[in-house]
Amino acid sequence: MRKLLGLFTLILFFGCNSSSEGEVIMNSVDSKWNKKSEQKFNLEISDPQNPKNIIFVVRNNNNYPYSNIRFIVNFTNFQSKKKETDTMNYILAKPNGEWLGTGFGDTKETLFQYKLNYKFPAKGKYEIGLIQAMRNDILPGIEDIGVKIETAKP
Repeated sequence: MRKLLGLFTLILFFGCNSSSEGEVIMNSVDSKWNKKSEQKFNLEISDPQNPKNIIFVVRNNNNYPYSNIRFIVNFTNFQSKKKETDTMNYILAKPNGEWLGTGFGDTKETLFQYKLNYKFPAKGKYEIGLIQAMRNDILPGIEDIGVKIETAKP
């Protein structure tokens, strides 16, 4: 039943997003995200003249034990071979424990801004890698991790 609900959620999510709103790339970590398992997202930028918003998508369930999530972000430009590394901390729940994300049932989806109005230096291939930087070697309760790229509004 849970897998069927997850499949329905994915179909609904992708069905509601038009290409004009942005491209979403999702990786399933199946509620057991290993600290050593970097989630990689390959991007193909064809219009670097238009600034982009890079947004992380996190789907968690009630088994997630924390109110925040920390990522180590590896952002690689394959043309210049330049790699940037950032450490990010995002809040997933209010102080009373209520999840901030949207959704029905146990699964909530939350969007987090990474880079706003980012101007890619050139046309080509880029990669974003996310590593969970929490206390657990195996992080429970995170179902999916994703990246959304959208053209920034002027």
